[in-house]
Amino acid sequence: MTHKTLDERRAEGFEAAELVPLASHAEWAPDPMRADPVALIAAQNETRVPWLVPVRHGRMQVSPFTFYRGTARIMAADLATTQSSGLDVQLVGDAHLSNFGVYASPERKLVFDANDFDETLAGPFEWDLKRLAASFMIAAQHLDLGKKTSRRVTMEVTEAYRQAVREFSLMGFLDLWYDHIAVDQVSRFSNLPRKEMNRRLEKFSQKAQKQTNLRALDKLAHRVDDQFRIRSQAPVLVPVRELLDEYEPEEIEQMILEAFEDYALSLRVDRRSLVERYRLVDYAVKVVGVGSVGTRCFVLLFEGRDDGDPLFLQAKEATASVLEEHLGSSPFSQHGERIVHGQRQIQAQSDILLGWTRARAGRDYYIRQLKDWKGAFDVETATADTLAFYARLCGYTLARGHARSGDPASIAAYLGDTDEFARAITAFSEKYAAQANDDYVTFRSAIDDGTIEAVTDE
Repeated sequence: MTHKTLDERRAEGFEAAELVPLASHAEWAPDPMRADPVALIAAQNETRVPWLVPVRHGRMQVSPFTFYRGTARIMAADLATTQSSGLDVQLVGDAHLSNFGVYASPERKLVFDANDFDETLAGPFEWDLKRLAASFMIAAQHLDLGKKTSRRVTMEVTEAYRQAVREFSLMGFLDLWYDHIAVDQVSRFSNLPRKEMNRRLEKFSQKAQKQTNLRALDKLAHRVDDQFRIRSQAPVLVPVRELLDEYEPEEIEQMILEAFEDYALSLRVDRRSLVERYRLVDYAVKVVGVGSVGTRCFVLLFEGRDDGDPLFLQAKEATASVLEEHLGSSPFSQHGERIVHGQRQIQAQSDILLGWTRARAGRDYYIRQLKDWKGAFDVETATADTLAFYARLCGYTLARGHARSGDPASIAAYLGDTDEFARAITAFSEKYAAQANDDYVTFRSAIDDGTIEAVTDE
């Protein structure tokens, strides 16, 4: 491995800025040959569970913001037509603001980080940042916060990223690797008085810490013949026993057990020993997110010491990243493995039970805990101040993930010491938000004229 000096790494950033000026990132205009956004969405549906596809459309049609959450493939195609800095990192891949949140660290502390890596792949750092910044612009517009506030919030996320990358470029590699954000530390990103912020954080933390396996058992399962069984709440939660139109129950269970054994082999030995102490009790199809709806996702219920010691795991189908169409194939032939390794590169703290498997049908999955102190930012109740606070928090977090997987010295040199890049990304985000809104109108029209079907899952 070749080790470049700090000066050489910075020089790469300065050279990149000469070739692709910061101001160029403000540019956005649809390519004359731009694909029909509805056609791109429909093409993704071809490999998805048919009866869940209308649910995906139903969730996307709610607002321009929920639509944007499902457009990772559309934006990847659009970003591929823009200039690239050439400074690569491990991309989150779908870094919109709803793909960040809190969860429990292995040390049982509540931490904040990116939390969805279905599209992770190596690529130019600004692809993630543009995806994230545009999500804040669209969210602010959705909340009717006005042009000035929408621009300010978008500036916040990009400036927080730039300043954080500079901070990380001055840190030793090991110090950077250990850096993380515990929830009790996020007050430094807020302009609220510390006492008020701590009160809000305490309330948020208490709510997140209620998201446990026991809470999930109460919500998702019930007793049937002295045994817990997952409830039927179609279409968002459907026990596999209700979908046995192709296999016998024993055959389905055998397939799941084989996949689970393969998953256990992807874990560290000590963690493998832990999960193997649990006994599979039941399993169901579960609808998650917005863009992911229609991919195969299962929730698996296990019993430990007794029926008061449940474990819920989520097995989510892993398909090729939408970025691969433009950035090249992943070095991992197993897409569950791609996601897990990308997540471990980016996240400061990862689920101890995160692993991957390949089912008998040849489909890849990654597996993690379903409920482990998870909490998320509520866009619908956000104010201008809380959205700006969250923008700073997400900008910093994304920068850390990129610094762990890429070269913060090169990126910091590229971004410079002014807000020029933030102004360029804000201008891009405003233009792209208009494009996304046009795409949303096109999408709604396709639903209205029957080209695609949408149903609500309320």
